[in-house]
Amino acid sequence: MTGFTRTSPARRSKGQASGLKAVLAAALASLLLPSAALAAPSKATVEQQFQAWLANDLWPEAKGAGISRSAFDKAVAGLTLNWDLPDLVPPGTTPPKDRRQSQAEFSSPGAYFSEKRLRGLAATGRSLADRHASTLRKVEAAYGVPGSIIVAIWGRESGFGGAKLPYPAVEVLATKAFMSTRKDLFRRELISALHIIEGGDIGASRMMGSWAGALGQPQFMPTSYLKYAVDFDGDGHRDIWNSVPDSLASIANYLKKSGWQTGRDWGFEVRIPAGVSCAQEGPDRARPLSDWSGQGITRISGKAFPGRELSASTMMLVPAGTHGPEFLVSPNFYVLKEYNNSDLYALFIGNLADRIAYGSGAFGGNWGDVGKMLRSDVLAMQKALVSKGYDVGNVDGLPGFKTRRSLGDWQEKNGMKPTCYPDASLKGKLR
Repeated sequence: MTGFTRTSPARRSKGQASGLKAVLAAALASLLLPSAALAAPSKATVEQQFQAWLANDLWPEAKGAGISRSAFDKAVAGLTLNWDLPDLVPPGTTPPKDRRQSQAEFSSPGAYFSEKRLRGLAATGRSLADRHASTLRKVEAAYGVPGSIIVAIWGRESGFGGAKLPYPAVEVLATKAFMSTRKDLFRRELISALHIIEGGDIGASRMMGSWAGALGQPQFMPTSYLKYAVDFDGDGHRDIWNSVPDSLASIANYLKKSGWQTGRDWGFEVRIPAGVSCAQEGPDRARPLSDWSGQGITRISGKAFPGRELSASTMMLVPAGTHGPEFLVSPNFYVLKEYNNSDLYALFIGNLADRIAYGSGAFGGNWGDVGKMLRSDVLAMQKALVSKGYDVGNVDGLPGFKTRRSLGDWQEKNGMKPTCYPDASLKGKLR
């Protein structure tokens, strides 16, 4: 005898069946569990995974991009994850559900143009423009961008260099490259940051930036730094953290290489007559300024349009449709959007630059009662317009210029006065 009890074939079959059922039940239960109920790895485990990623994943890519071992090791020495950054998706977890489609995304654009803030920035900007007048003259001569535009961006981006930059850029970029909702983007930016360090302009420990990895006084992402940062003070380093000349010239170089047209304004606030459709908006519907003037469009200031602009390409812009200020803008307006892809941002810069250069004030038009639409409602309108053959651009619930003008065209064709902006009264009509 061997000391074990022999099991009958019938009993063994029954036991195996019972065990198999238990295994299957457990497997099914695990499939039915929500992902949040599954144990996520601890922070310590994720930190270990991060160190392995630095060594086995990031380093080979950095090496292939021409980064030296010594520069890489110095940059990542002692590096740990920053768990306080937004938009992080640690390994073993899933991104949070995108709730934007059902949120009230739109506050009134007027809130963006805080008069108190603009007055403060303009006053400081005028003072600094006087202090750095010699540098700004040289920068404008080199790049063809007005000093007032440069100073306005400098003020908007970093409070004229006074804003705190509390985050080590390599830490931010590495954290987001390893576990954010846009890992590929930040991985490219991280490799670019390593190139900056390799080039010797600044060490990793001194490369400070924003929570999104934007660097220095112009708030360049590392890829933009490599393309546009310049050494204007002649000290051998492109220092957008501490050098005002380098910062101002780098902003100007960015705009020039993005297509800034020397000698042209960014645009003008105008008054569009009632008989002129707001559905003519958009950079793809440009025409000479004289054509717009011929339709009865005038500057809200009462001044004549500059003669040098009359034959030049100009576009209508109505960011709140007929509910807000109206503009005719030059291609330079869209260059400002290259810096930050937002109509409101570019208008903020243009208005601030005019305050600095000419002492002008707030826009004359009121923004009106806009900004109370749910993004899901705008999305439904876009889908309805697309079904009727309109080109609304991105069907994303955001009222861009193609959505605005398509809405205006639809309103006109259906016997309504075009407003070129989504509002609650249209939800039941546009299906």
